[in-house]
Amino acid sequence: MEAFGPLRTFGRAKGRPLSARQQGLIEALLPHLEVPLGFPGAEQEMLDPAALFDPAPKEIWLEIGFGGGEHLLGQAERHPDIGFVAAEPFEEGIAKALVGIEEKNLANIRLHMGDARDIVGRLADASIARAFILFADPWPKTRHHKRRLIQPDFIAELARVIRPGGALRLATDWADYAEWMLERMLRDRRFVWTARSPTDWKTPPGDHVTTRYQTKGLGDMAPVFFDFERVVE
Repeated sequence: MEAFGPLRTFGRAKGRPLSARQQGLIEALLPHLEVPLGFPGAEQEMLDPAALFDPAPKEIWLEIGFGGGEHLLGQAERHPDIGFVAAEPFEEGIAKALVGIEEKNLANIRLHMGDARDIVGRLADASIARAFILFADPWPKTRHHKRRLIQPDFIAELARVIRPGGALRLATDWADYAEWMLERMLRDRRFVWTARSPTDWKTPPGDHVTTRYQTKGLGDMAPVFFDFERVVE
């Protein structure tokens, strides 16, 4: 398991105060949906995420940094036979996801409130069929680039947990981060970029669920979407 530095977020881990309903779900529902990580530093078996669900799903999809949960909830509703493991450091995002899970009566989502790298580091090899990292913190200042999630060590961890033939989707609306992500992903020969023309990455994929962040247009460019396939070695 790769040792990473402490999580830093581009925004605040705590935003506006939670409503009574949201706080109630954090206290009552989240404990039943949390991914168990055990104690830091303890010797642990690697986690088979399929074991988090009963019955076991057809396959497991991973979403890292799901924001307000629009994409996560939309995909989970479309694919009830898929198990979703999702991480988000912002309490408000977790609370919004819990509201959606309750309202839509979704039984195929498990959550982690905190650093997604803690989850990825515990997952068993080749246990993920598909992963999404959509509009991650861009950290635009040069001195902060080391805080960006997409780094060679983390790409290596993703290559370990995504099964051969599996898929990874990255999205951003920051030009510098788009170049950063693509350059580093193309260096890792365990992933191949599936785009055949600019339309493939300039147009939202047909199965994409638009997020609230995406509609705000806070970046310096129109969103781009990079789909990669995990190479069969």
